[in-house]
Parts: sequence; structure tokens; C-alpha cells
Amino acid sequence: MKSIVFNGAGGPEVIGIAERPLPNLNEEGVLIEVVAAGINGPDVMQRQGLYAPPQGVTDIPGLEVSGIVKQVGQAVTKFKVGDQVCALVQGGGYAEYVVAHQDNVLFIPEGLSLIEAGVLLETFMTVWSHLFQHAKFRPNSSILIHGGTSGIGTTATMLTRAFGATQIFTTVSSEEHQQASLKLGADVAINYKTDDFVDVVKKYTNGQGVDFVLDIIAGDYIQRNYDVAAMNGTILQIGVMKGLAEHVNIFPMLAKRLTHTGATLRSQSASAKAEVMKALQEQVWPLIAQGKIKPLLYKTFALEDARSAHELLSQGQHVGKLVLIVK
Repeated sequence: MKSIVFNGAGGPEVIGIAERPLPNLNEEGVLIEVVAAGINGPDVMQRQGLYAPPQGVTDIPGLEVSGIVKQVGQAVTKFKVGDQVCALVQGGGYAEYVVAHQDNVLFIPEGLSLIEAGVLLETFMTVWSHLFQHAKFRPNSSILIHGGTSGIGTTATMLTRAFGATQIFTTVSSEEHQQASLKLGADVAINYKTDDFVDVVKKYTNGQGVDFVLDIIAGDYIQRNYDVAAMNGTILQIGVMKGLAEHVNIFPMLAKRLTHTGATLRSQSASAKAEVMKALQEQVWPLIAQGKIKPLLYKTFALEDARSAHELLSQGQHVGKLVLIVK
């Protein structure tokens, strides 16, 4: 099968195309002929040599797909050949075929196309499991979402708006992105290139700050997140785009009784991911069926154009998700 590989660690220039054997089908596996494969931040980190696949997992990148079931393992009872599905995988999505555990495969939610379903699970599961389940986001809370027009940021904006946020702040990189973020449901979209997000948030919260901060940036944002958080606030770290923080004064965390927590999705077990999927089906899929929420698809690329997709991603001009069309 045709697949995308990373020839070493580095920028988009290390992306290549290779022929690989079809993945092995185990008893609880579902072999999917991939139609669409979502592109996500962890793929970029893997390309950069910063996020190795779990032990025993293929080095082919790609964590979410949609497609057609071609074969099922002997213990699979939920799916049959020909079903249209979407799936979360630990790797291997940037290819013509991938095997997913049956517990991490879902039928396409009502209201979504097969292509849209290819960019659904990674960000929706990340936001739901980390922000709602782990960090316990609750209605009548305020939140600051960094990277407001990223796949994570757009998903978090839509979900927190749907589930009762009182004030949603986002950080973005341009006036165009400000308008896009506001359209999605943000109350205040802050251009971090021209304004200090701490000052802006304090202005709109009477100096109190926000109850939650969702951060994919890290670096010097960590100290500023402590400054922008309200008393008893929660800072959720799910990315480190700017790397480690060199110097952090933790006194504000102590004085404000803050919680700074973090989580990743990829390394969780199939059963743990299945529990998140169950919650999404119950809580979020009805909103998708009603047309109130859907993954935001920015642009499609052929599988062979994965390098161009990663180049666009690195420019930071997209709003929502990028996807590789395989079939």
C-alpha cells in the first residue's frame, strides 16, 4: 500500500512516500480502506522527532481516519465489510489502509460526510476527554483558549459555547482569524501579535481573570497563564508548541490556588478511548445531527501532497482542520 513516511526528523521536507505492507489484522481489528486522514499537531511533533509512536506502533503518521471497512477480525461483532466508519488509531492513518481496534471505530455520525468524519475524532476526543472529563470544565465558567483557530481551538470554542461557557476568550494571529473565531462563538478574540492577552482578559473580567485556560503553546505562556487565571482556576496543558518554560515563578499558582494539569490522548488504552467515544455519542453527536456543531474543515490535500499540507499547517494561516484525501 502507498503510505507517507518521515525520512528523519525535521521540517516538511522530510516527508516522503513509500510502499509498505498492509497492516496485520488481529482478532479485534478492523481493516479500513482510508478515504480521509486528518492532520493534527501530534503528527507535526512526530515529524520533528519530538513525539515518538508508542512501542510496537507503526512509524507511519496519522491518528484519525474515515473510510470503508474491508475486513474484520474474528472477534469483531460491531462492524461488517462495506460499513462507512471513522476511527482513532495510534498511528498509520496516512496510508491507503489502516487497522483500528473495534472499540475505537464508530459509524459516521448523522449529519457528516465521509470526508468531514476524517477530521472529527482526534480534536473532539482530545477536547472532551481532557477539558470536560479530566479538567472538569463546567457550565457558567469562563475560559481562555490559546490557538483559537487551530483544530483544537475551533473545537474547544464550539463545545464550550454549546455547554454553557459564560465568556470565551481566544488568542489568534490576525484580524482575519479574529473574525473567524468570533463567528465560531468566541466573545473576545485577541490578536496576540498586537495585544497582551493578560491585559485584555483582565479588562473584560473586571480584573478577575478566567476560570479555565486551555493551552497548546507552553513556553513563556505558562507564566502568563498563571497571571490570567482567576482564583481557583484550572490551566490545562495539552501542547508544547513553544517548548519548555525556562523560568517560571510558581508563587501566583500558590496564591491563587491554581490547578495546572496536563494530558495526552495517543497513549491511552483502547478501552479508555472507547469510554470517551461513548460520552461523545451521548453528549455531542445529537448536536452534530442537529447541525449545531461540526468539525471545521479548512482544506483538502491528496495523500501525495502531505508535504504541502504540513507546509500550510506550519504557516498558521488555516482555520480548523486539514485533511488528506486517500481514495
